[in-house]
Amino acid sequence: MIAQVIVDIANSQVDKVFDYILTQNAQIGSRVIVPFGKLKIEGIVIGIKEKSDLPLEKLKPIIRLVEEDTALTTEMISLMGYMVQKYHIPRALALRQFLPSEMRKGKVRAKLVRYATLSNTDFSQIKKTATARLSALNYLKEKGKTPMPTLNEKFGSSAVKALVEQGYISVSEERVNRQPYASLQEKGKSVTYSQEQQNAIDTFLKTDKQITLLHGVTGSGKTEVYLNLIEKTIASGKTVIMAVPEISLTPQLLSQLRSRFKENVSILHSGLSAGEKFDEWWRLRSGESKIAIGARSVIFAPLENLGLIVIDEQHDPSYDSETSPRYSTIEIAEFRAKYNGAKIIMGSATPSVGDYLKATNGEYELIKMQKRINKSQMPEIIIADMRAEVKKGNPSPYSSVLKAELQDCLDNGNQAIIFLNRRGYSKQIICQSCGYVAKCEQCDISLNYHSDTNILKCHYCGQNYAMLSACPECGGVNLKYSGTGTQRVVEELKKLFPLARIIRMDNDVTLTKEAHSKILNTFASHQADILVGTQMIAKGHDFPNCTLVGILDADMSLFFSDYRSQERTFQLLTQVAGRSGRADKKGKVVLQTYAPSNEVLRLSSKYDYEKFYQREIDLRKVSGFPPFANIIRIMVESDTEEEGIETLKNVYFESKDIYEENKDEFLFFNKMKSPVKRIKRKFRYQVLMRLKCGNDDILNKFYQIATKYNGKTLVYVEVNPNSLV
Repeated sequence: MIAQVIVDIANSQVDKVFDYILTQNAQIGSRVIVPFGKLKIEGIVIGIKEKSDLPLEKLKPIIRLVEEDTALTTEMISLMGYMVQKYHIPRALALRQFLPSEMRKGKVRAKLVRYATLSNTDFSQIKKTATARLSALNYLKEKGKTPMPTLNEKFGSSAVKALVEQGYISVSEERVNRQPYASLQEKGKSVTYSQEQQNAIDTFLKTDKQITLLHGVTGSGKTEVYLNLIEKTIASGKTVIMAVPEISLTPQLLSQLRSRFKENVSILHSGLSAGEKFDEWWRLRSGESKIAIGARSVIFAPLENLGLIVIDEQHDPSYDSETSPRYSTIEIAEFRAKYNGAKIIMGSATPSVGDYLKATNGEYELIKMQKRINKSQMPEIIIADMRAEVKKGNPSPYSSVLKAELQDCLDNGNQAIIFLNRRGYSKQIICQSCGYVAKCEQCDISLNYHSDTNILKCHYCGQNYAMLSACPECGGVNLKYSGTGTQRVVEELKKLFPLARIIRMDNDVTLTKEAHSKILNTFASHQADILVGTQMIAKGHDFPNCTLVGILDADMSLFFSDYRSQERTFQLLTQVAGRSGRADKKGKVVLQTYAPSNEVLRLSSKYDYEKFYQREIDLRKVSGFPPFANIIRIMVESDTEEEGIETLKNVYFESKDIYEENKDEFLFFNKMKSPVKRIKRKFRYQVLMRLKCGNDDILNKFYQIATKYNGKTLVYVEVNPNSLV
């Protein structure tokens, strides 16, 4: 028999299926070690056949199996084929998504713990002077099976070793799972569903549509709907994937899931240790666990017999991968749902415009939940005109109304959230003598100042620089901090409210796995009065005592040169406003802006998604932007400008030939430098176009061009990228 193997080399030159003689008990989905040239390399068996097209003497045998159990399911092999065709990526790169990276590299294994068990209860032969040995035996007699490390620590390894040699203790080795967030366990609670919640559950169960869009205002109880549907799916003998956009949202949901489903829940995300990820993955693969929760990559969880996929906050751009492989979580979910005959429910208070169009057109089932679960009103949104504040002589980033509302909130023993979508102390350092702006040496971007470590940091590549004592251009020492980041907000709030307990949540303080849950638990248990944070606090969290949200620089993302800037602004403001007044206390939101008459801000202050959607979809239709067309970008990234420009010319002229042959299908076509001309020492150029929908044949030709020139210079295609920087 012949095994068809994909070797673990994500290179287009070896992107093919290789035949090996099947000498081991390998099956489709098995990980194997095979000879490849002079190397011994890992591969995946994706097929088995009786004969090869090559002579048998030219084939080499499989060296060995990596493990007895098959790592990948037949569904994963089919999904690989879909991803290769859809995203034009090497087979090996697709297969890598299905396995934890450390497991694939052989750097992590099952955790084996040695246990001691009492095998002889007659202690008469032990000398009374051997107190350590007697104590160890009595301890085992009382406690039963005990981990050897515990016994060694308590009574000394030499005493324990002697008891093993004398036959008093027998030692066994068992596999132990490393459980992430082991302390997270919420007590179960009885739930009474509102009429809207029950209607949502009933409608989802009855619909014959594969995808349902749940449009529910913040606090309407969407999570309870998900949990009910998960419970019904598990009861029917099927499995569930639940995706959330941010790692910060996983602890709260994991706690709720564990309270109902106990050991049936596993979590997968990049913040876990290698061992935790390995164990959680195998619990899902073996069927020990039936529910997978996590951020974007959880969509590749190795579950079989899927019955339900939940995508919470479905509008979030993080569901689209912006690095290779560039995939859409929702598209992967659709494939898996069709393969398994499963259903998808996607929920949001601010659905993406494209998906809401599909729901209103009848392609998706549309369910609306327009009332908060506790019948409370949506928080009042006060628009603070920062232009008027400047005229009144208020130079601070806090309006007089926000300061007054903060004081009132604290006086009443309530909590507040201050939202600013910019971390660090200040946005940039400017020399007031010559106008010099400190920029990253690797990226064409200004550096952010971080006061807690007194460094300048690039938020694109992560490079750190020493803080300037003088301008490197003119030697001037009159350096100005421009813009405000979350660190600076905390510092200034401490001066305004010295008695308030203030904590911060952004990427700089959530580097460790437990950091998210610790900060959120601190605020949820009212051990802090004010939480300052970026977009990771904007969605999904439920803090009953939070009655005030302050939004600084509300219009910061409004005027980006991106067709989705207004949609993103509306979504972000609505989501963060929804953190206020979620229990029985009335909530307020102070939205600070220099453009108070802007229509998007006005509609967000009224929570009027329907009017915003109609305005936005009409604008997209007239101007020919997604979802009525596709934005295609061929990116060229190179170490030198010369190489980049030369490759761009080749890519452009070949692309232009396609454009000239199909002009009627294009709304725009041109080449240019990327808005951020350099990132991580790579010069960036692009061919940008807008192509009418339904032109997959033309799109495939652009992928072929990218593959042709992708080598020393990186060339790749993006379809409707989340960012056009």
